Formats: sequence, C-alpha cells, structure tokens
Amino acid sequence: MPQSGTAADGAGSPAVRVPPHSAEAEKGVLGAVLLDSSRVMDLCVGEGLVPEAFYFESHRRLFAEFQAMQRAGMAIDLLTAVERLRSAERLDALGGTAFLEGLVDATPTAAHAEYYIDIVRQKHLLRAVIDCARAAERTCFESNQSADLIIGQTEQAFLDITERQHGQMASWTQTIRDTIAHVDRLFQLGPGGFSGVPTGLQNLDRKLRGLRPGEVTVLAARPSMGKTSLAMNVAECVALGRDMTGKRFKGDHARQHPVAVFSLEMAQESLALRMLCGMAGVPAFQIDSGIGNPREVNLKLMRAASELNKAPVYVDDTGGLDIMELRARARRLKKKWNIELIIVDYLQLVNCREVARQGRQLETAAVSANLKALAKELKLPVVVLSQLSRAPEQRGDKSAKPKLSDLRDSGAIEQDADVVLLLRRPCRYPGSEESDDPTLAIVDVAKHRNGPTGEVRLNFNDQLTRFCDRADNRAGDDGNLVPDGEGGSAADVEA
Repeated sequence: MPQSGTAADGAGSPAVRVPPHSAEAEKGVLGAVLLDSSRVMDLCVGEGLVPEAFYFESHRRLFAEFQAMQRAGMAIDLLTAVERLRSAERLDALGGTAFLEGLVDATPTAAHAEYYIDIVRQKHLLRAVIDCARAAERTCFESNQSADLIIGQTEQAFLDITERQHGQMASWTQTIRDTIAHVDRLFQLGPGGFSGVPTGLQNLDRKLRGLRPGEVTVLAARPSMGKTSLAMNVAECVALGRDMTGKRFKGDHARQHPVAVFSLEMAQESLALRMLCGMAGVPAFQIDSGIGNPREVNLKLMRAASELNKAPVYVDDTGGLDIMELRARARRLKKKWNIELIIVDYLQLVNCREVARQGRQLETAAVSANLKALAKELKLPVVVLSQLSRAPEQRGDKSAKPKLSDLRDSGAIEQDADVVLLLRRPCRYPGSEESDDPTLAIVDVAKHRNGPTGEVRLNFNDQLTRFCDRADNRAGDDGNLVPDGEGGSAADVEA
C-alpha cells in the first residue's frame, strides 16, 4: 500500500511521467486540519475537496477519516485522530503516530490553509483532465465507434470535470417549476407580504420588498451618518420577527430569524450597549454621565435586556478579518445556527491576502466578489456596509447628495451589489434645503436590480441611534405613505 512518499500509481516507473501532484500541499492541508479543524474543514467543504483529490493513498484515507469525524461531530486534532485510527486498527497501515506527528511538524501554520487546499484542488483537476484525455485516446485506437460519438462522449467527460469544480447545475425545467412555486407563495402572501426578509421599516420595505436570499445589499454613507445604527436596527427587527414599532411581521416572517453580524469596527459590547439603550429609550451618554434616576434607568435596561436576550444575534467582532476566513465562519454559523441574514460592518475593513499586494482597488473588488459568492452559496441576504468617498462634499452641491460613483475604493462594489442604499442626513449640511430638520434621514435606493429606485424618508433619533418610519414619505416611485399611527413622526422621535 503506498504511503505518503509513494505515488498512488505509476510514480515508481521512470518510463511513466508522474501525474501532477504536490506532496507538500497535501501534507499542509492535513496538518492544517489537525491544527485548526473547525476552520480548515469548512474551507475544504466550501472548495469541494474530496478524498480523491489527494494523490497519495495514505493522504486519501486520512482525509476520509477526517470527514467521518466531522460528520459525527467529533473534535479533530492529533490526539483524537490517533485514538480513532488506533481503535479502528487503521493507524499502523497509515504509518503510525509518527506519520500524523510529521504532518503537524511539516505545517508551520494553519493560516494559509486555503492556499494549500487550492493547490491540491488544482492538481486534482489536472489529473482528471489527463485521465479524460487518455481515455479518449484509448477509445480512438481501440473502439469501432463513430468519431461523432467519441467526440460527444469525450466532451461530456470534460463537462463532468467542470461540473465537479463548480457544483451541480439545476435543469431548466426544475428552475421553471421552482419559479412558479415561488410566484404562488408570493400570491399567498397577499399585498402586504414580502418575498424577502422585512427590514422592520415599512417605508423601506415597500421599496425593497424585503431583503432577498442570494442578494447583496450595500448600505453606504459618509462617516457618522448612522449606517451602523440602521444595520443594527434591521438586525434587531429580523432577529425578533417584528418591526421598529414592535408589531409582528406577517406570515413566516413573524418568527425569529438568526442573524450573523461581522463587526470589524465596533466591539461586541459596544453594539450590545447601543441596542440595549435604543430599545430601552435611554441615551448612552446618560449612562456614562450618571444622569437620571439609576433605579428607573436600570429597570428600563433590564426590560430591554429580557427582550434582546431572546434575539438570535451572533456577533463576531474580530478585527482585520480575511474574506476567506469570514466566509468560513459564515458557513459554520449557517451550519450550526441556520442564520438567515449576514451583516458586514464594513467592507473596507475586510482584507484579502491573496491580492493584497496588487493594490487596494483590486483587493476591494475581490472582497466584494467573495461577499456576492457567499450570498449565493448560503442562499441568504447579505447586508454590507461601505464608506463613501469625499466626493459628495467636494462637488459644490449644497445638499451633498451622494452618487453610486462615490462608493469608496472600487467600482466593483456597485457592479456586484443587487441593491445599493445611500444614506444621508440633511442636517449635517447647512446648505441643504432641509438642514433645519435634525431627525430627517434619507435612504436613496440608488440601485435595485429587481425593483424600483428612489428615496425613502426616515426619522433618526441621534441620542438613541434608532430609525423609524416617517409619515411624510413623499419621495419615491411607489408613492406609498405610511398611515398615521403606523410609523413614527418627528414628534414621536423627539418624545
């Protein structure tokens, strides 16, 4: 039986060229699994790595064991792997404890596991191409079949390789059936229902029809405009299954929806305090300054805490995340908690080591493309916060109204996004016509791939970092206003 230093077939003969492989990369993948199994195995699943991708038989068998351990919910490290192989009487066949220890010693770090995985995957694809070519050659020499038939069979064999690389492609018939079923569900929802997850702000939902699975929504603004507050308000509503007024969503949306928040800017404690203060109606500065009746403030906070404690919100506040690490963590959250919404705050703080040296513009483009791929892979909406450049303030326009071209660092953000929301607050610009209204916030739906664009007017309470619907939502294509009593007015916010 070939060990880690022996090829699976034909490598020992000098007359036969050795098929493409990388022993170092295969050891790197297996060693990285032993060092950081939860992250690396998720990366392997995401890249579609299978035991057959490994060239050496011992590596194939060990990776198959790792997959079995993962399916069984077992921890994977050097000790547990040795114990499992020993109990199954397969340890000696693989080379003993020294073989596994050698894999760990040969792997300097698990941080570069995605690169090792990609090398193994690429070599596997090259071997698959060679096998198809050799099979086609043998058929040409040995078969009496027609050339047209051989060409068709060979073409199908190469297409099968592509299918393994990119996943199964649904048939057109099945796609049509699924689409009709989706339309039927929309009719059952009625006029007030949404195809996507409601944001909790009725004026915004009328325009967007909810946050839809597989789509990326970019929420962009200049600093201190409230984009993090708006994103966390949406997270709160989705997680609790109710809008900003406390009213339950309709139909299936009334239940709690698990939300994952990747906060690369703010710490988890800061986000929790902001959400608690907003729901309790207690300004954060009042707590810091010790203003007010401590007993009354504490009672309000405890009531809010009892509500938020039920919300399935999962916050990851790791700074400087690499996009591949973010995708791996999102997969784990999806697998463990079945998250239904992802929020990333914010895009320009996410790194991509693979293209970091090629410039910030290409790095941002790579991050944007990966976030779009993440939304499609997990089939859930992804809300990405983004900074805007200083262009709105430098154009000479008194209202400083932002444009799509103001998205910072890369035009790929605009290209990849399904929806782009540009948030501004006129009170921040003295030259604006509505600068005298401190509560007005305008969300410009500048891009909407599957619906109308236009402005949505909201109220924003700066002290409580809370958005709510505005009764005078006169802007927008749909012309729908929020009836009195359903949304918040400026007076409501000030109260």
